[in-house]
Amino acid sequence: MARQGFKNIISFKTIDSTNRYLLDQATRGAPEGTVVVSEHQTSGRGRLDRRWEAEPGTCLLASVLVRPVISQVDLHFCTTAIALSALDGCRAVCGVEPAIKWPNDLVVRDRKLAGILAESDPTAPGGKKGSIAVVIGIGLNVSWPGPPEAGGTSVLAEMKDNDGSGDEILESATGEITRQLLDAILDAFEPRVLKLQRPAGRNSLLQEHRANCVTLGRRVRVELANGFVEGDAVGISDGGCLVVESGRRIEVASGDVVHVRPS
Repeated sequence: MARQGFKNIISFKTIDSTNRYLLDQATRGAPEGTVVVSEHQTSGRGRLDRRWEAEPGTCLLASVLVRPVISQVDLHFCTTAIALSALDGCRAVCGVEPAIKWPNDLVVRDRKLAGILAESDPTAPGGKKGSIAVVIGIGLNVSWPGPPEAGGTSVLAEMKDNDGSGDEILESATGEITRQLLDAILDAFEPRVLKLQRPAGRNSLLQEHRANCVTLGRRVRVELANGFVEGDAVGISDGGCLVVESGRRIEVASGDVVHVRPS
């Protein structure tokens, strides 16, 4: 089925932050489905207000605006929806099989492929009664090799199909492949947006998250604001928390997860 929404795509060569720009547009009444994409960000941010830096034209940098009628406690499903859609997009366009590292990073063989950041403004006008304006940004590494300490080669760009067609992906990585990825992600995202507003739909997203989360079943160390917890990641709660078994069961709402390699 052809995508009905998410067709209003605003493109930039360079911008400070696609999230910042779209949040500003949301306060001016921009409609749900508005998308901002840029080849480069000068002030890109990730979780915990970390900088997102990459060379121009090497990453898919995009933000989408949704206005679900949803409670604040369920807003985490917005990032879940875009993460799952990005998985679908990578599979469909590049034949790559990423997974989700809790809470919402995309990884391939434990190497980071994409980061996601959602920001909301419940006071922004323009939506239905009870709706919340949510801007969800994604930075997906298409061809940037990154620093040597990060492996020195792009996770997506190095993936090659068995028939060698991966070479063609490399040649067009900074252009057509990025637009194809954006289209595929938006195609997969649109039906998931409808799920955000229904309990059954959110439960469906939760089950998808659990099925695609590579953190589950791993030994993890979770860095918290006031310390850390180390144990086995045994589940994701109905509220989206990571459940860690460490002598007792602990539900972690937010924190940096490190997958601990077996000694």
